[in-house]
Amino acid sequence: MSPWFFACNRRFGVLRGVGFGSAARTDDGRRPLVAPLPPPTSDKAEMYKGLEAALGTPFSSDPLSPPPNPIVLVISGPSGVGKDAVIKRLLEVREGIHFVVTATSRPQRPGEIDGKDYYFVTKEEFLKMVERSELLEYALVYGDYKGIPKQQIRDYMAKDFDIVLRVDIQGAATLRSILGDSAVFIFLVAESEAALVKRLVARNTETPEMLLVRIATAKEEFKHMRKFDYVVVNAEGKLDNAVKLVESIIDAEKARVWQRKVQI
Repeated sequence: MSPWFFACNRRFGVLRGVGFGSAARTDDGRRPLVAPLPPPTSDKAEMYKGLEAALGTPFSSDPLSPPPNPIVLVISGPSGVGKDAVIKRLLEVREGIHFVVTATSRPQRPGEIDGKDYYFVTKEEFLKMVERSELLEYALVYGDYKGIPKQQIRDYMAKDFDIVLRVDIQGAATLRSILGDSAVFIFLVAESEAALVKRLVARNTETPEMLLVRIATAKEEFKHMRKFDYVVVNAEGKLDNAVKLVESIIDAEKARVWQRKVQI
């Protein structure tokens, strides 16, 4: 007989003087075979049933790994790196993702849609949300409030959606202090400092003084990269590459043995 046969019989105690069908256990605590092994000439169906009979228990069809938990993805980075473009494309190519719509007290701009671009509320309404602890994180930005509604996250996570949050570097630091390692933090960057400045200039939406402030701010924000879990380069003209990398990060997180679990 083959070495495999003897190894299996030792494994299940058959060669330890324990007879087939016995309810006794081997001296190492393992249950012995309860029926003879099927002959090597058995077809696949007979072999399957024979192995079940030998072990005395049916093989389970349940998944060997539990279903992955929904994850919270925090995407941040300096102004001009393309956070909105990456998130928009990610939502187009991947199902089961919800981008959390931020609440803000600033006035609604032409073309913006309430509930899609932002939830527009008055300052009084926003402060009431703060008092009721309805926001995961909020900040005063240029005289107006912005915040992330908790209930929106809870509702979609209950449907097994992965959550995407877009915040600035300060907001990411706040979320890290709140969520710790239970969320996934991605730092989005351009391919170089020069490339980022060219993008900001090409937008043609700010005065030179405002551009200088944004560039100086970005230089400081680069120093926070090591506080994130992943870095993704969004190179000019290669948006899909950046999105694919974000998808790979999501897939890797879903395959973790020890799953992150967010409590909000």
